[in-house]
Amino acid sequence: MSDSKGLVLLTGANGYVSSRAVEAFLKAGYSVRGTVRSIASNKALVDALAQYGDKFTLCEVPDIIVPGAFDEAVKGVDAVAHTATPVAFDFSDPEPVMRDAVGGILRALESAAKEPKIKSFVFMSSITAVYSNKEGDYTFTEADWNTEAEDLVEKLGKETPGPVIYGASKTAAEKAMWKFRDEQKPSFTLTAINPCFVAGPPLVVPESREKISISTKSISDVFAGVPLDQAGLPGTFQGFVDIRDVGRALVFAVEHPEKANNERFILASYYSPQQAVADILRKAFPERAHIIHEGTPGQGYQPDYAFLKHRGFDGTKIVRFSGQEYTPWEQTVVDAAEAFKAIV
Repeated sequence: MSDSKGLVLLTGANGYVSSRAVEAFLKAGYSVRGTVRSIASNKALVDALAQYGDKFTLCEVPDIIVPGAFDEAVKGVDAVAHTATPVAFDFSDPEPVMRDAVGGILRALESAAKEPKIKSFVFMSSITAVYSNKEGDYTFTEADWNTEAEDLVEKLGKETPGPVIYGASKTAAEKAMWKFRDEQKPSFTLTAINPCFVAGPPLVVPESREKISISTKSISDVFAGVPLDQAGLPGTFQGFVDIRDVGRALVFAVEHPEKANNERFILASYYSPQQAVADILRKAFPERAHIIHEGTPGQGYQPDYAFLKHRGFDGTKIVRFSGQEYTPWEQTVVDAAEAFKAIV
């Protein structure tokens, strides 16, 4: 590891988004120590990154909310990227979700504060910590906060809809990080990354279509021939960012702490309802034109997949700060479909 730029601890390294983040750090010249609940069950991840040799290692953190959970994991690391958190839209009980999301980031921060080498701490937050109901036309920026989800959880308890529980957990976790900064004044920098739906090819292709990440489900469903009005997560806002752009944003925050310190970065590049996905896939895979539903080509979205006026996200800040443009949406969709071919 002597020729690496430094050692990054990436928590929850085996997730859909986080595994690509591990790859992004390795490609950028860093060594990565990833935490997982069980090393034995993550052979596929290790095999996918075998070309990096001992620059990628795993360590077990069975329970991320116990005191000192990350004390061993942080030893000798230069930066922390915290991505370990419950992710689903069908949660039925907010209590364990909120506990794990908030407890996990606090334990990671507490452990990081014990390691003097650490220069930066990056949290994988979410657009759900930004988005809330607004009247009229509105474009969300990093100045916005989800002011509703936590109140709804407190009011509705176990009757809270799953997506609201997830939003409340991400909002509470990010707030906990900024509160830790204000009260504990750690020596390392702090940054939040707030992506919308993350799409694109997974590093490790799951065994079946049912196990594909919910955030990129729209692409796999349309590719598999699911009716457009049933594909993905109907009724949700179809804002997307490429999974590889998320990894690069995490790397940017670690490589440029002087620019990223105390910043939030929305990652949102394209508005793409299922019709747009179908149009891209039917053109790229004409042999599947009889499987992919045609719908009404060209309807419901802009030719450049720009966000609609009445509701959108401004994801330009990360481009201005990093100088890196977003991956073209057609590339994201086609690359994901190519990855899913074996299981669709």
